Amino acid sequence: MQTLLLPVDPAAPAGVSIATAADILVRGGLVAFPTETVYGLGAHGLLPTAVEGIFRAKQRPHSDPLILHVGTWMDFARYADLGNMAPLVEQLAAAFMPGPLTLVLPRRAVVPGIVTAGGLHVALRVPAHPVALALIDATGAPLAAPSANLFSRPSPTTAALVLEDLDGRIDAVLDAGPTAIGVESTILSLSGPPTLLRPGGVALETLEAVVGEVLLPAEAVLTEDQPQPAPGMLLKHYSPRARLLLLADPAGLPAVAAALRGGRLGLLLPSAALQRLAGVDAERVDLGTDATTVAARLFKGMRELDRRGCTHILTHCLPPEGLGRAINDRLLRAAEGSVIR
Repeated sequence: MQTLLLPVDPAAPAGVSIATAADILVRGGLVAFPTETVYGLGAHGLLPTAVEGIFRAKQRPHSDPLILHVGTWMDFARYADLGNMAPLVEQLAAAFMPGPLTLVLPRRAVVPGIVTAGGLHVALRVPAHPVALALIDATGAPLAAPSANLFSRPSPTTAALVLEDLDGRIDAVLDAGPTAIGVESTILSLSGPPTLLRPGGVALETLEAVVGEVLLPAEAVLTEDQPQPAPGMLLKHYSPRARLLLLADPAGLPAVAAALRGGRLGLLLPSAALQRLAGVDAERVDLGTDATTVAARLFKGMRELDRRGCTHILTHCLPPEGLGRAINDRLLRAAEGSVIR
């Protein structure tokens, strides 16, 4: 299969590229497209055979559900039974949509079971990217879309990074430049009391300022053969090929770096931590000085250190607040749940 690279101007997302991509989707093909978080791999969300292509192209287990991307939050009622959650959904939509917030709600029968890993709930969101919205509109259907990468690899934030994993495996990529946020959407379950299933582009503190207390799920080790309540919840996820060493406290970085023997070390660190390791022989990716910049550079940095032949990548947790909570979640899963304390 030849993967088409379709350039599109996010300031004017119309024309041949969008029409070509929508035609591919209507015919059951796969198109990677940008959102404000990362690039997604889209299929017509109501065609089971098309959705099956996502799992095949990504080598993704069917136990890992997908998010349906729609053009407006008012479309949620087509695919989910809002019930007595309707006022809360409207409140969240007014505050955060379009944007990096996904809601998990009871699904309607129109949603194929393959989208939900056979579960009774569906994840829905409205992306805040003009190209994504134009593609949904031109297709005339919701788009089932996980991140556009091979399963468990770092999510792509540019079209080039999509092709790094999926060239020849999918029909097309809409190239609108780098994504803005760099980590995936926040997933909030409304199947009971509001519960945070995955931290992401909307901070927990910001959510709670709107809806009050948001519960955190009990920690559990989920395996690929178990249906997942939401995407991105497996312990190994977002992982580089190199072994990622995650420190709880940046003060321990010099000792761990000095103790490593053999292979090639990569440093994936904020600017201040890199400066403290100026004398260490290693490949370096500077993640910047604030959580927003760290998130935007995180996955690209992992892939860059892989390309440079690193066997180990050294990094550390951020303060667990704001976007730092989402960053720490991605790092923890990239390190397969292991934190050096």
